[in-house]
Parts: sequence; structure tokens; C-alpha cells
Amino acid sequence: MTATSMPNSEHANFPRAGFFKRFGAIMYDLLLAVAVYMVAGALGFGIFTALVSAGFIDMAGQEMVSDLLNDTPLYKGIYQFWIALCVGVFYISFWSYGGQTLGMRAWRLKVQHPNGQNLSMVTAAARLVWSLLGIGNLWILINGDKLALQDMMTRSEVVELSKEANQMRNWRGV
Repeated sequence: MTATSMPNSEHANFPRAGFFKRFGAIMYDLLLAVAVYMVAGALGFGIFTALVSAGFIDMAGQEMVSDLLNDTPLYKGIYQFWIALCVGVFYISFWSYGGQTLGMRAWRLKVQHPNGQNLSMVTAAARLVWSLLGIGNLWILINGDKLALQDMMTRSEVVELSKEANQMRNWRGV
């Protein structure tokens, strides 16, 4: 068994997190996602500028590289896809390795399967899609079992760890 496929009985019996705890973690993570967005944008723009400077991409009558990027649907689409991919990989990586983003760690939340097993990269990617940019969490407000849309569709849950369990995760790096 790999580290992501091993059940973790220590975390299998924690209560599911409610809407407001999740919302707090989302607000923290939104700040981090904006930072990832900005770094990915700067990196993507730098690569695009280098390709234009090297002559691989023609300026097509534009004076500014930014105008070329924004006025050409193909380039703009690739650029936006790159940024979305980077932000998505941010969430997928944190969810599949350890089950916590930094915001979730601050709010003592962990995403996992009901047996405590971490999500695979594929399941984490499906969870990202089913979250509908966070809107899937609204399902918790009308659902008595504290499962969001993305939880139900990926057979996962977000649990609230005890202070001790969260500190052990920090100490062990798990």
C-alpha cells in the first residue's frame, strides 16, 4: 500500500466539519490561491514574453506583448488554462498529500475517505471539479449529514481534527 492508500484509523472517527468551519478555511485558502494565481500569471507572462523576444511568436502588428496576449484568443486561452491548472494543482496536491491545505490546517480540518485514507490525485481532481468553485459547499446547509456535493460525489468527507491530532500531523509531517 502507498502512503495515500493506507487507512488511517486515527482520523477515521472525527466528526464532520460544518459549513462555517469550512468557510473559514476557504477564506484562508482563497488568499493562498490568489498568490498562486499571481505567481503562475507572472511565470506564464514571462515565458510568453521570452517566446516573443526569441522570435517564436510574431507580434502580429501589436506594440505591446500584453496586448498580443490579451487580443489573441488562442494565446489568451492557453494563458488562462495555465493559471487555472496551477491553482488546481495547488488544491489537488495538498488534498492528496496529507489531506490539508494551509487554511484547513489552521482550522483543524482534513479531507479524507471515511476510513481515514487520504485521497488519490484522481479523486482530489474530481473533488475539485465537483466543488464547483466552492459552491458545492452550500449543499451542507440543506443536508443534515454535513456532506458537501464534492464529498458525496467523491466518497470523501471533511473532518474536524482535535487539537492534539492536528498538532501531531504538524509534528510528524503527515
